[in-house]
Amino acid sequence: MTESLTDKAYHALEEEIVTLRIPPGTVVSEAILSRRLGVGRTPVREALQRLAREWLVTILPRRGIVVTEIDPVRQLRLLEVRREIERLLARSAARRATANQREAFQAIADGMDAAGATNDDLSFMRLDRAFNQLMLETAGNEFAASAMSLMNGLSRRFWYMHYKRAADLPLAARLHGAIARAVAGCDEAAAGEASDALVGYIQSFARATIG
Repeated sequence: MTESLTDKAYHALEEEIVTLRIPPGTVVSEAILSRRLGVGRTPVREALQRLAREWLVTILPRRGIVVTEIDPVRQLRLLEVRREIERLLARSAARRATANQREAFQAIADGMDAAGATNDDLSFMRLDRAFNQLMLETAGNEFAASAMSLMNGLSRRFWYMHYKRAADLPLAARLHGAIARAVAGCDEAAAGEASDALVGYIQSFARATIG
């Protein structure tokens, strides 16, 4: 499927915000972003509205658009919700995945192995986004998917900001790979356990940043 201009703008801006190339607190404008991305202002405006729903930017009428700050305490509250939803998504995906989706999860698991082995943070972030999107599609629960899609970008940005100081990228890659392999193997119980292990690690990581 051909990517729309809005999707193109959204994916480009989301990656730049999540990987801190556009830092928290930055004021941005539709006109500057339009020139930067090489697309019209309407796709950029629609992309920013989507990013605002995901709490990555705040749109201030007549004042501009600001990239949101990172709040560790809010991140811990987010993780309380994420644990329950991610477990549901992982178990549902393991139960409902098609053959093609299982192959895609296996490919992501293999990619996570490679990213962890080389400590490749950008590859890990891109695989994580692909993993999250595939999980939402495979689980087949639009309500859980809607809730989770609001948390994915915030979670990845928080991790990217702090991982060099407090995180273990190879471990994070292995934990993601374990979920992907459980889904690929249609093992519902293992998928739920692997999901809990990942969120447990992320909670410990988030607490370490506060400490």
